[in-house]
Amino acid sequence: IEGINNVKTDYCCIINADGSMDPKYLDEMLKECTHKDFVFGSRYQKPGGGSDDDDFITSLGNFFFTLAGNILFNLKISDILYTFILGKTNSFKELNLSNGDFRICVEIPIKAKIKKMTYVCLPSFERERIGGKKKVNPIKDGLLILSEIVKYFFKSKNKV
Repeated sequence: IEGINNVKTDYCCIINADGSMDPKYLDEMLKECTHKDFVFGSRYQKPGGGSDDDDFITSLGNFFFTLAGNILFNLKISDILYTFILGKTNSFKELNLSNGDFRICVEIPIKAKIKKMTYVCLPSFERERIGGKKKVNPIKDGLLILSEIVKYFFKSKNKV
């Protein structure tokens, strides 16, 4: 969030420092982003998406949370937990992001949808990590992510 709030370029990208997100996709993402607010990388979009890092539990959780986001917010997204996102800097700033943990994965697409921003998903292959270890705790972080989805669902219903 600090980086987004201080960037001076027209576009910025969220990409993990562990090397699992391949920067080779950035050119295509940037081309798409000229017509959209955000481009979401997706491990589950075919052809071309995939992961050397996902396991059964994280892919099951992602399926559940992506389905919830698509049903509750009418998102058209295929990988809500993969935070490989390129976007227009002004659009990122307009989201007024607040989460400094894994909840940011769902905060970005949900707030973008609520604000009627445009986005597209592109396939991306998640490589095995070059450095670091997986930091996700499936139960703890899954509950945090679920609470974030529920929070925005009830906030959006109260505005109607």
